[in-house]
Amino acid sequence: MSITSFLFDPFTYDFMTRALLTALISSVVCALLSCWLVLIGWSLMGDAVSHAVLPGVVIAYIVGAPFALGAVIFGFLAVGLIGVVRDTSRVKEDAAMGIVFTTLFSLGLVLISITPSQTDLQHIIFGNLLGVSRADLLQIAILGAIVLGVILIKRRDFTLYAFDPIHAHAIGLSPRILGATLLGLLALTAVIALQTVGVILIVAMLIIPGATAYLLTNKFSHMLIIVPSIAVVCALIGLYMSYYLDTASGAMIVLSQGLVFTLAYLFSPSHGIVANRRALARRNRSGAPTVEATATTP
Repeated sequence: MSITSFLFDPFTYDFMTRALLTALISSVVCALLSCWLVLIGWSLMGDAVSHAVLPGVVIAYIVGAPFALGAVIFGFLAVGLIGVVRDTSRVKEDAAMGIVFTTLFSLGLVLISITPSQTDLQHIIFGNLLGVSRADLLQIAILGAIVLGVILIKRRDFTLYAFDPIHAHAIGLSPRILGATLLGLLALTAVIALQTVGVILIVAMLIIPGATAYLLTNKFSHMLIIVPSIAVVCALIGLYMSYYLDTASGAMIVLSQGLVFTLAYLFSPSHGIVANRRALARRNRSGAPTVEATATTP
């Protein structure tokens, strides 16, 4: 097989072309949002929202409404419930997230178990990238444009909120509104990624690219360039691998992202395990004091 055939044969099928566009849109949107989620420490929030949309999707299926409508409603509902539990009780935010998302996810599983036709709903749990229709692609493109537009317009405010919410408040910004906006974008992004990887793996696409870029650079502006690049490359690798190996497309995309993170974790020039050990070895050979050696006991 020639290189040209290897690269272009999969996309002679319409479903593969739609899958590629869907994977690129959802991967890039998730990757960009992951920059702020990683910096703020909202990994569990991404997990909470992505799982909490399941009952909304099932109810939408039962009543014949678009999946996105039910997912958006329950995504915002989950965010609201987490805030209510956190603000009106002694329960801390991480516990509130765990309670809300596991309860709503369980509700979704119960609804699936009592719904006569479960085929489409299983796709929501595990993803159905190769089954994306033209209408699904249009919906994903519109939601993706909305999320990207808000990110581009408010990126400086979000960044200040992530690094120093007190300073953001001092200059007239509302940390509460910025946080609510990010949570809203998170709910919309979960809807976008449903078709690609399903409810279970959405959190991976929301965390891995940002965490990878965080290991590769110390500048946030560089992160915003690195994460979409990682997302695009992993989406392409995942689709090609799934086509030629006959495996699940969404899972292969996430697996590709996990492998890229592993490489960054090991070989990042500034924060990789290998680089850190080499630097430590050089310091030991040169006789330079290490952090441990120079530390003082309080």
